[in-house]
Amino acid sequence: MSKKKKEGVRSHSEHGEGEKLSKKKYEKELAELQIELVKMQEWIRHQGLKVVVLFEGRDAAGKGGTIKRITESLSPRVCRVEALSAPSDRERTQWYFQRYVAYLPAAGEMVLFDRSWYNRAGVERVMGFCTDDEYQEFLRSTPEFERMLVRSGIKLIKYWFSVSDSVQEARFQARINDPTRRWKLSPMDLESRSRWVEYSKAKDEMFRHTDIKQAPWHVVNSDNKRKARLNVIHHLLSQIPYEDLTPEDIELPPRQPDPGYVRPPLADQSFVPEKF
Repeated sequence: MSKKKKEGVRSHSEHGEGEKLSKKKYEKELAELQIELVKMQEWIRHQGLKVVVLFEGRDAAGKGGTIKRITESLSPRVCRVEALSAPSDRERTQWYFQRYVAYLPAAGEMVLFDRSWYNRAGVERVMGFCTDDEYQEFLRSTPEFERMLVRSGIKLIKYWFSVSDSVQEARFQARINDPTRRWKLSPMDLESRSRWVEYSKAKDEMFRHTDIKQAPWHVVNSDNKRKARLNVIHHLLSQIPYEDLTPEDIELPPRQPDPGYVRPPLADQSFVPEKF
């Protein structure tokens, strides 16, 4: 794994992509980091740790791509992703945090929330989906809720993906022009573009109340997707001190001898047509 670089995130929308990272170097670094993620996974499972990672930020900031790179080498039995849809009519009458509590990890699990309870401080606040009283109560309750999670033994890690105005626009245009990615662009995403300043104000107010010592926000400069993914994985690994539990070399046992069993004819089975 490469050395951790000195962290420093430029504020608001003034950061740029910076020096390019070649695909070859990116893939090499990613492969090394993913090996470390597997080691961390085994440590979490072995030690019975409970880990929650929140991914928040602007639309098209790269949260989904980062989550995919984290999970693609991990076991879904240990590491799972939760991306909750809009609450049902019944859930709207519950305690706000109630539906999220149901998805918290048991011992030996890590849960990645692709957006989380912070919807109330972002989209719900900006789009008027919650009342002022509900919003103010969220700001009061969230620090205590998160301190309670930490006291219960949960390791809570929060990432905010920051993307500049120009880069977000370019990514939106790329989605519009790509039929395989157009589904990523919802009407809510388009509305967020027209309310850029309101979202900025909401994010700043959210940080003012919820950037607490027990669960601080970690801001990710995500204008360069490759760098953002590597930086987040590297940082995540640093948040959970783990040991290498890689087992000894595995020797594949020989296949059992064939006693003369005759299998049914292949013609009795329905095969997928070989078009390629």
